Amino acid sequence: MNLSLGGPVLLVHAHPDDEAISTGALIAELVERGIRVSLLTASRGERGEVVPGPLSGLEGTAELTTAREQELQRATTALGVSDRFWLGEPPARAAGLAPRRYRDSGMTWIRPGLAGPADDVDDDALAIAPLAEVVADIAPLILALRPALVISYDSGGGYGHPDHVRMHDAALASCRAVGTPFAEILHEPADDGEWFVLDRHLPTVTAALRCHASQLTVDGSHIVHSGGQREPITTSIGLRLIRA
Repeated sequence: MNLSLGGPVLLVHAHPDDEAISTGALIAELVERGIRVSLLTASRGERGEVVPGPLSGLEGTAELTTAREQELQRATTALGVSDRFWLGEPPARAAGLAPRRYRDSGMTWIRPGLAGPADDVDDDALAIAPLAEVVADIAPLILALRPALVISYDSGGGYGHPDHVRMHDAALASCRAVGTPFAEILHEPADDGEWFVLDRHLPTVTAALRCHASQLTVDGSHIVHSGGQREPITTSIGLRLIRA
């Protein structure tokens, strides 16, 4: 398979920091190639757990929303993203509807590495928003940008987060509705995907990750999440084209 990575690309993510954690190296690669990269983020990550330390008082407050918006702005600047959009706000909102905010749905750990729905979900949470409404909001953004490719999570949302799964489903349906190619993120090589080894972008990805200081810390070549989980910084990524 040979993906077309020669034209503008739209990445669709659920929360601030997802763009850097899972696709930071890919974004840096695309920007280096001279490709215009746009980012759609669905929620402000209002329910994110805050790293213990000077920012821990933000957890569960309205100030966390503002902080995460600012973190996303700094991270995307570090990565070279050209345009940022919020789901539910024009141009990522269906014509004739008032703007809305899709709230972070939260999650629980089913087992290490696999998340599931939270026990308590707000009425305005992304994961329970009608799929048709989310699709109707993404489609006009795609039509406005006319990307050569839209990239988002795989069908399992990477690790099962319900917001990731919802954005996979909605982004894929939107692409099918408007006739735009869609590729899902792969976390290991696959015969039906393309694999990119992008280690040279580690400094750029690290700089972007450090911008998300409320959610993670960087320790050498690893991320330490708010709950203490460690993982290597991702510099290799795969993409699988999903046919309409």
